[in-house]
Amino acid sequence: MSPRIVEHMTWHQSHDAVDGVMVHPSDDEAWKHFYSVHPHFSTESRNVHLRLCIDGLNPFGLFATPYSCWSVILTAYNLPPGMCMRLEFMFLSTVIPSPSNLGRNIDVCLRPLIDELTQLLSSGALTYDISRKHNFVIRATLMWTINDFLAYGMVSGWSTHGKLACPYCIENNKAFTLTNGGKASFFYYHYRFSPMNHKYRKNIKDFFVGKVEKDVAPPLLSGEELHHVVSEYNDIMFGFQSGK
Repeated sequence: MSPRIVEHMTWHQSHDAVDGVMVHPSDDEAWKHFYSVHPHFSTESRNVHLRLCIDGLNPFGLFATPYSCWSVILTAYNLPPGMCMRLEFMFLSTVIPSPSNLGRNIDVCLRPLIDELTQLLSSGALTYDISRKHNFVIRATLMWTINDFLAYGMVSGWSTHGKLACPYCIENNKAFTLTNGGKASFFYYHYRFSPMNHKYRKNIKDFFVGKVEKDVAPPLLSGEELHHVVSEYNDIMFGFQSGK
């Protein structure tokens, strides 16, 4: 509806991409993979690609009465890099206040937004393009979410505590329990993600306590492999009475 902005909503497809250089999320392999799976979505360059960000804060300060306020922000990635991260294009879609941390029960408060995003992807919404002077059906897709690790655990349902906290390593991790604190620790064991000839792997003085790291990083699961893993769980119950 804005003649100043509408011309930039197709920038993600019209800009000149350079092989091997990523200047925008549309140059990423994940974006291209989405188009290969949903080719009908890419035929309309005005369809919206969204990012969702969730973070919590205490509006009364760190030392005030415990309180939790969660902001849910959507950003349109159709726009050029200089625009999509500006404050005026970050849409505060939901504010979730609570006297305590919502934890996994945040899914109850997110359900209206999830239903609306599902509708925008499947059937779309009729809108008006002021630059082309006609109505059309616009669709939107949620490309990814960006959170810190604690909010990631709330939104995804993956427990970010204990020895299985890492969603990539899962059971292929080297976590150990601290003798005095009793908490799980991953300290010293992230150097297996570095190249095999990296100098840190053999540094037994500054990094490892008398140990050379020879292991390689665990393999990353594909989307199909992850789906196979979670499909073995029982039916997931949403809501405050869902249990663990």
